[in-house]
Amino acid sequence: MKDDSKILICYNSPVSIFSIYNGKPEDIDTGSDDLSETSFLNEIKTIEKSLRKYFKNVSSFAIDRNVKRTTAKLSKADPDVIFNFVESVEGISLYESFNAGLFELLGLEYTGNKPQCLGNCLNKYKAKLILSSYGVNTPKAFIVKKEENADLENISVGFPVILKLLTEDASIGISEYSVVKNETELKKQLSFLKATYNQDVIIEEYIDGRELNVAILGEEVLPISEIKFDGLPENLPKIVTYDGKWLSQSLYYENTVPKCPAIIDDELKQKITETALTSFKAMGCRDYARVDIRLNREGTPYVIEVNPNPDISTDSGFARAATATGLTHPELLNTIAKFALKRKEDVAQIKVG
Repeated sequence: MKDDSKILICYNSPVSIFSIYNGKPEDIDTGSDDLSETSFLNEIKTIEKSLRKYFKNVSSFAIDRNVKRTTAKLSKADPDVIFNFVESVEGISLYESFNAGLFELLGLEYTGNKPQCLGNCLNKYKAKLILSSYGVNTPKAFIVKKEENADLENISVGFPVILKLLTEDASIGISEYSVVKNETELKKQLSFLKATYNQDVIIEEYIDGRELNVAILGEEVLPISEIKFDGLPENLPKIVTYDGKWLSQSLYYENTVPKCPAIIDDELKQKITETALTSFKAMGCRDYARVDIRLNREGTPYVIEVNPNPDISTDSGFARAATATGLTHPELLNTIAKFALKRKEDVAQIKVG
């Protein structure tokens, strides 16, 4: 029997705000389809259909910066649970946490993580400070403000380093040019990032080793996935770039291949699992998240990111990890919805009590 609860799927309206997304100074037009927004829009109908296996009332709504319209829509819909897929608002990643805050102010229950968690995870340096306080290894790093020149004479991080936008996700601004081996390359990429994106930049120690994704559902660590870069030319850094995620005909996309479950010995698997769970709890995550880890040459796990709003569409790494446990994609969505419905029930019982 289907649940009577009303489910409203909220997602961000696709808007482009940068002239270049893939972090390449040459602004190379690869001719590839950019799947960063279009792939998820195509996925919405599939997600609705999957959730209708369990719930009678399922609808969707695209969030933009028209707060009055959004508030009116949410109030009229009066959902029991919002399935929150909003990663930015009109392309502005910082508004991801603000949008969750709006749900809180309206007293609406929603899936996934709370505003503080979303905001702390988005700021890569702040996340490092929190994780480090819990004893989690993270690469050494420092920030260059968008309005300041870097004091390269006092760099505390040895080359090679990787440059990232401080408060962006989805690998925006990350390319093969992001990993630099000397001061000349660093200055060139730093100048490009600041001019193109007008944002602070984090310069981070480059961990040259295996890359692992650890999906966590509830408090269960799903089978670990490894990103394989075996087909990449030797001269290219083995990293997850914007091209590798979203540009379907690019060299990185074709040679950024997930393997799940990853081939890892039991001792290392235990170490990675403990690191991921500690990170999940340290950042205040709930329901689901993905912890991205790189191993140094000694096999020590370094957390490079905690993603509190990871892609969970049908072809995502998260869904792949869930499938490896025997969980279908509709079952994954239902499990996440049930987390939020349980919170709503608990609040109702407290009020009655």
